[in-house]
Amino acid sequence: MTTKTIAHSPYVPFDAEVTKYAVPFGDLSPWEYGGWKRESLSWKEGCYLHGGLNPPSPYRLSGPGALDLLRGACINGFAKFSIGCSKHAVMCNDRGNVMADGMVLRVAEDEFICYFLNPYIDYLVASGRYDAKGEDLSGQTFLFQVAGPRSLQVVEAAIGEPLRDLDFLWHREASIETNDGERRSVRVFRLGVARTLAYEVHGRFEDAQPIYRALLAAGEPFGIEQLGMQVYGMNHTEGGFAQSFMHFLPAYSEDPALMRFLDGSMDSYLARLPGSAGPDITKRYANPVELGWGHMIRNTGEYTGRAALEAILAQPKRRTVTLEWNEDDVLAVYASQFRAGEDADFMDFSANPIWTADNSVVFTDDVLVDDAPIGVSSGRMFSVFYRKMLSLAVLDQEHARQGEQVEVLWGTPGTRQTRIRATVARYPYLDLPKNAEIDVRELP
Repeated sequence: MTTKTIAHSPYVPFDAEVTKYAVPFGDLSPWEYGGWKRESLSWKEGCYLHGGLNPPSPYRLSGPGALDLLRGACINGFAKFSIGCSKHAVMCNDRGNVMADGMVLRVAEDEFICYFLNPYIDYLVASGRYDAKGEDLSGQTFLFQVAGPRSLQVVEAAIGEPLRDLDFLWHREASIETNDGERRSVRVFRLGVARTLAYEVHGRFEDAQPIYRALLAAGEPFGIEQLGMQVYGMNHTEGGFAQSFMHFLPAYSEDPALMRFLDGSMDSYLARLPGSAGPDITKRYANPVELGWGHMIRNTGEYTGRAALEAILAQPKRRTVTLEWNEDDVLAVYASQFRAGEDADFMDFSANPIWTADNSVVFTDDVLVDDAPIGVSSGRMFSVFYRKMLSLAVLDQEHARQGEQVEVLWGTPGTRQTRIRATVARYPYLDLPKNAEIDVRELP
């Protein structure tokens, strides 16, 4: 008999007190450390350290045609893209649906480091249309996130120098002294798409655990929390940033050539689609306009999806909102578990599960007005900060007004489904200063 074992993530130190794990990228990654409620508050009231995104699909794009590839595939403008800067790159297909989105850091004239654009960017390189080469850096680099109001103090304490000159979306090299007395090279990147102040620390794979420990030690005076995978997924709903494989799916199946290139490697991600939206995968596709990224679409040059996106911009049909779920209706779902034959589909209290060994991604529910479908909801989570059950929803424009009353159809087809009243609320829901708008020179 063959026994299958799953190794602990090599990027973060083993913690004997952790008892719950996820398997997001093939290794065991802590699901929670000090409890999801504490962790959830950390990125609004203190700071956290998160290492669960490793490996972060790192990819080196280089060569004289590297920038041409980005210009031809991305909706972004690249007229201004200096070394030391970055962009949230969004790549679409001819229909305007998102195929990949992630960060691109310019580190040299013809060299870019990309995160979470693979495998789509590798597919574009392999097409041979560009004088560029790509290298998957998985297993060679790490990425840690330090986020929350006190994150700047933590990272400055770790590197031993001020970072007040580092604006949002910019990055630079630094070093951190680890407990063996060695200074190890890192790249500090001011990024945080879940709204509050945040930084990333990148470095070599072999330095991952020493750097993690050094960041944790630097954060102790500031009450740093270690963040598990569960709360990481919750942050983006409160912050209003839709994330692929959490709130929507890349439209891979709309490109047969891409599906052949992937050769079944993504089948496990797409095999089970939970939620009342059922097995129709196209309900989980989205375009940049309805995700709130319309301002990034450029009106110059040729790039994939431009015609479709211009038509969508001219007459947008849907947009992303926050939904507040009715408290009484949510409580009724839990109360039904105590009544035999009347139990509704179970609702995990903290949030819809993501990236677990036995659950797929993008738990998606239909949203109704009367009996008519008007959009879909995803990323449901309980906000400890606001004491509300929230989700993001992509709704028809006429029903996307704040204060509009809708219903979420709760329950995967084949289970006992129920309707939960919901109110269209402010978007984004988190009403704290945005990272991009924080002048760190004014912080203590």
